Amino acid sequence: MKRYRTFLIAFLSLLLVFPAGADKSLDFYRRAYIGEYAELAVSEMYRTGVPASITLAQGLLESSAGRSVLAREHNNHFGIKCHNWKGAKAYHDDDRRGECFRKYVTARESFLDHSDFLRYNDRYRSLFDLKLTDYKGWAYGLKKAGYATDPAYPKKLISLIEEYDLDAYDSAKMKVNGRVEEKAAVPESPSRLEQAKPMEAGSREVFAFSLSRKMFSQNGVPFIYAKEGETYAEIAHDYDLFKREILRFNDLKKDEPLAAGTVVYLQAKKNRAAKGLDKHVLAEGESLRDVAQRFAVKKSCLMKLNKIKSESELMPGDLIRLR
Repeated sequence: MKRYRTFLIAFLSLLLVFPAGADKSLDFYRRAYIGEYAELAVSEMYRTGVPASITLAQGLLESSAGRSVLAREHNNHFGIKCHNWKGAKAYHDDDRRGECFRKYVTARESFLDHSDFLRYNDRYRSLFDLKLTDYKGWAYGLKKAGYATDPAYPKKLISLIEEYDLDAYDSAKMKVNGRVEEKAAVPESPSRLEQAKPMEAGSREVFAFSLSRKMFSQNGVPFIYAKEGETYAEIAHDYDLFKREILRFNDLKKDEPLAAGTVVYLQAKKNRAAKGLDKHVLAEGESLRDVAQRFAVKKSCLMKLNKIKSESELMPGDLIRLR
């Protein structure tokens, strides 16, 4: 009886102590995770513009502070599924049984791919127009863009950021080999970098400017927006070009109808996109020519850069290198 009473007291003591111990354990793992990956998250912020607080909060939540099966066995810290992924794959039960997830050699690869997945995917494009310190806007924006299906996802991210003061990393300096890089700057948003610039008369002497026609520049290449009923032949004539030239400038082999508002380049496009526009995630219904026109890059250069032999190889979700 005495032995039973001693056991019961010990058991009850464990019941009282265990919850506090469990909380401390979770807090320990979270703080260890932050300590291990904070510098990488800050570095990625300066490379792509994804706030370090968001990267860390998503990593904590998606990987259970590095303890999930995907994180431990496959280095996938952000729960990113395959989406036509050409790298190694892992299969895991999530919303459905046996779903395909991206598999990485190192955790660093997972962090870099997460940053690229957000920056170069049009679904998340508007997030980069938010202030870097607007972690609440980012949290709700990620949910709205479809990153997660959990209705409470934004609140969970915000709770982690505020509990562990992760927003402090959004104003941290970048370090390289332990040294602070004072000149490092967060890149502008993709929409600002891609924004067409109006050209002033006289900036391209080869063209005769009309007071009634506005000319623009993308990636340093002059273009106009087609008007209703206009043809490539008419535009070529107006700017003293041969029709075959203007078709070549716009990656066309033969004439085709022009819709109002279509971008028409008046010079050969560049071999690569502007600095800061390094990659692009192919959207549903988007062709390689669409990408070439959007970023003022020659289609042939995109094919060479991405080792594409035929456009039939491409699928929505593929990552297209622009530089």
